[in-house]
Amino acid sequence: MTVPHAVISGTPPRVTAASAGTPLIAAYTRLTEVFPGLTIQELADGEPTPRDGGWVMAADLAAGGPALDAFLAWDNAQVLRDYGCQARPDVVASFGLHRYAWPACLLITVPWFLHRRVPRLPVEDVAFQRGLGRMAVRVREFACLPNDPAAILPGARIVPDEESLRAEVREAVAEHLAPVLEGFGPRMRRGRRALWGMATDEVVEGLWYIAHLLGDEQRGIAELETLLPGAVKPYVGTAGFRDLIRPDGTTLPTRDRASCCFFYTLRPDETCLTCPRTSDAERLRRAG
Repeated sequence: MTVPHAVISGTPPRVTAASAGTPLIAAYTRLTEVFPGLTIQELADGEPTPRDGGWVMAADLAAGGPALDAFLAWDNAQVLRDYGCQARPDVVASFGLHRYAWPACLLITVPWFLHRRVPRLPVEDVAFQRGLGRMAVRVREFACLPNDPAAILPGARIVPDEESLRAEVREAVAEHLAPVLEGFGPRMRRGRRALWGMATDEVVEGLWYIAHLLGDEQRGIAELETLLPGAVKPYVGTAGFRDLIRPDGTTLPTRDRASCCFFYTLRPDETCLTCPRTSDAERLRRAG
């Protein structure tokens, strides 16, 4: 999908009376336009967070109790249905974490990428309905640059420059994911570094994919390289992009994941495109 660059240039939308209470709605609407599998609802002041009908609070996943058991039962059933085998419990937990963390990171990275607005979303303010591909968020605070029209809105916190805003992205993602990793961690048989390697991959590969759908992949790669330049704890490594050369001389961007999703335990001959186990020749072959 190709989108005119002006639509996604990063210029903040003008704030009007009708939009004054929703500084992130333009980014979330644009995300759903290019990726209909995810719809994000902003909760108004006093509006209850949905809990019934398949919704789960991120805070309940972080608690690691019955809500997480029920969440992972879906992944276990999916593996049995689609692959006809029983996955190890740690593999099921890895699948479940990925399926939550990938869209959860987009809640923060997409508004930053599109409009330079970075919401703070602790686990108490996010709910997920995986069957419908919906998330509900309560945005109490967001960071923005001084020239953003939304800087006048309640909850706006002005930061001086782009690097400060990148720090806000890293801190907001870490604030949200840290308790989630604590909840999933005992079931995954991975240490802290491996868990944050997985988080790093979710940040990078989620926004990379959405930037591609927006028709702005190269800018997405450049932004991610500055967001995760390395040695930025708790994240592991860099964004890690590199180019492969196709037979016709054009380039194919790729990267090697910092973590493993363990899909190979179900299908040994099928690896992810960015898995370190996947050779460059195979990546080029699959890309066509």
